[in-house]
Amino acid sequence: MEIDRRLFIASLGGAAAVAGMDHEARAEALEDYMSDQLEEALAPPADDEKPKFPTVAELEAQIGTRPFRRGAGGVFVAGRGNVKQLPPMPANATLLDYFKLRFTTVNHVLQSANRAMKTGMSEEIIFACLIHDVSQTLIKVDHGWFGAQMFEPYVSPKVTFAVRYHQALRFYPDPAHGYEYPDLYKRMFGVDYEPPVHIQAAYKYAKNHKWYLEPRMVTVNDLYAFDPNVKVTIEPFLDIVGRQFKQPKEGLGNDNSPVAHMWRAMALPDAPL
Repeated sequence: MEIDRRLFIASLGGAAAVAGMDHEARAEALEDYMSDQLEEALAPPADDEKPKFPTVAELEAQIGTRPFRRGAGGVFVAGRGNVKQLPPMPANATLLDYFKLRFTTVNHVLQSANRAMKTGMSEEIIFACLIHDVSQTLIKVDHGWFGAQMFEPYVSPKVTFAVRYHQALRFYPDPAHGYEYPDLYKRMFGVDYEPPVHIQAAYKYAKNHKWYLEPRMVTVNDLYAFDPNVKVTIEPFLDIVGRQFKQPKEGLGNDNSPVAHMWRAMALPDAPL
């Protein structure tokens, strides 16, 4: 359970009151506080406290109210205010350079990979979790397919499969493997959202594939309400990256691969044409 330290101290009467307590009293107070918090979390919400999710029609009505489209890649749109000046990429850019200088979903994918590592997933699944959403730097629409295409020349077919089909599988619960439909998607897509035909077809294909568990485990270890206060670094995954990713010696974007242009687009997002 995550405890807000400031609220806990305030509940005891402030820092001065806490300073006057011995260690045993503090421990008991913390245990009582956590017990109360757990009871509140488990209590059924009142009708006026239940989350209210938008409908598909309500979300569509918002399209004309924004100067951007929701499918734009993160590197092309500012979250708040104006976009920032980006540092130049090295001449022979590596995957780690993109993690440090361009990818816009780093904290999220690091936390997902960290969870996969802690839950004993295979190395390929851990690596798939590490890269599963970084294509949203370039474009958010069909990011599973874009991500698989971006990485296909450099990773194993199983990793490519996991990245591509996690996009479809996330819309379909699989309680037997620990995956429930996230509330986040009810907010993003609408409470009455039905996946389009290509997503339905992709789900049916992946569900019957021998590698079904690879993309499914990406969705299981994905964090749809991840903690913004938790910071995971790339260092614990360096050996896995070295084994799972075939770094081109010319640098990503300069190796004349069929996907080099996708990496260049992230490296030079301010190019007017």
